[in-house]
Amino acid sequence: MKFTFGIITSTQVPVEVIQSINSLNIPEYEIIVIGGGLKPWYDNVIHKPFDENSGPYTLKKNLITKYAKYENIVYTHDYLIFDNNWYEGFKKFGDDWDICMNVIQNQDGTRFRDWCVWDDPTLCYNVEGYSHRVILAPYDYKKIHYMYISGSYWVAKKSVMEENMLNENLGWGEGEDVEWSKRVLSKYSYKMNTHSITKSLKYKKLSAEIIPEVLI
Repeated sequence: MKFTFGIITSTQVPVEVIQSINSLNIPEYEIIVIGGGLKPWYDNVIHKPFDENSGPYTLKKNLITKYAKYENIVYTHDYLIFDNNWYEGFKKFGDDWDICMNVIQNQDGTRFRDWCVWDDPTLCYNVEGYSHRVILAPYDYKKIHYMYISGSYWVAKKSVMEENMLNENLGWGEGEDVEWSKRVLSKYSYKMNTHSITKSLKYKKLSAEIIPEVLI
C-alpha cells in the first residue's frame, strides 16, 4: 500500500510527527505539509507555503488532495504521531475501503475523536441537557448512519476526495467536518481499522467536549 501523508499547520510540524512517519518503513510514501515554515530536518517533506489570509483550513485540506501522488491519503493536523505498527496494521486491515478511521489515543491512552457518532437519537439525546453532541461509539458498524468524521484526522481515497471536496466556505468551528461527513457517508464505504493507532501530542486525556464512550 502506498500513502500520501498530508499535514496541515500554521507554525511548524513537530519533528516527532515526521520521524514517526519515516519510522514506519513504508516502501512508497510521501509527506506533504501545507502551511507554516519548514525546518532543515524535513529533507523528504514536500512543503507548500500557505497564506493564512487566503482562506480557511478547509482549503489546506483540499490542497492535500490536489498535490497527493498516491490514492491512499492520510489527512492530519500537526499534533498526531503514528504508532510504530501503524503501517503493519493497515496491511492487515486491507485496501477495501473508501474512507476509513483508525484508533486515535490521547497521551493517557484514552480514546480521542476516532469512531464517533453525531446526533444519534439513542446516544446523543439521552443525556440530560445535551444535544448535538459527539459520542465515542464502540468499534462496530451499528451506528454507521450517524457517524461523524472529525476534521483532525481521517484516511481516504484520492478519487473520493476529488469528488467530495471540503466546503471552503466553512472554517474551524463552523461544522465543516460534520457537513462533509453527512455528504460522504451516505455514498461511500466508511470502515474502522482497529489494527492501527495514531496518538496525540496535544491532548493528555479525554476531551471534555466529548461524552465518554457509551457501551451498547
